Amino acid sequence: MPGIDECLLEAMRLPGARGAALVDWTSGLALGTVGESPGGDHETTAAEAAELARLAAEHGAFASADDPAGERPPVEDLIVSNRDSYHLLRFVDTSFDSSVFLHLWLARAEGNLALARIRLGEMAERLVLG
Repeated sequence: MPGIDECLLEAMRLPGARGAALVDWTSGLALGTVGESPGGDHETTAAEAAELARLAAEHGAFASADDPAGERPPVEDLIVSNRDSYHLLRFVDTSFDSSVFLHLWLARAEGNLALARIRLGEMAERLVLG
């Protein structure tokens, strides 16, 4: 079972990976980072991605109908695309408050969004925090 560093390094082995981070969406703090950051600053990128994650996580319109008690993160993942890259935010189910997500930045030309989504989900399930 990989920890934060191992998980992020595994994410960087995905085709087109430019950067990855584990972020606490309630505080906006990066718990770990590797590779490049879209704006050049990992902490700023983490805070900005956390705002997007928080928006999706805290609004009922995006919650799963089959988890009314809210025992798991309300959203599995978010995908943001632009002209040259993809940003994949994968929420991590944890034993405490499930307030973290993996953020993977992929180059659009080299990346495979479907593969990245599957692999990031697998990594999120195996990730050991605490």
